[in-house]
Amino acid sequence: MENILGLVALACGIIVGLGAIGASIGIALMGGKFLESSARQPELMNDLQTKMFILAGLIDAAFLIGVAIALLFAFANPFAL
Repeated sequence: MENILGLVALACGIIVGLGAIGASIGIALMGGKFLESSARQPELMNDLQTKMFILAGLIDAAFLIGVAIALLFAFANPFAL
């Protein structure tokens, strides 16, 4: 029983950690491309900024879904009997 709970805790940490790394890299790449494109065409800056914030929200939503799944495994563990 303790072995299963330990492995579930390890899996929760991996889910949250990899999700945070992925979301951070995704937002960083998107922000860099936004700065490149707004420097190239400053007249499109407002339209690009709106789209960037929508995509940042979607990237963060994917990370938060991973956190919710990790919390499900941590507190309502379907593997523990």
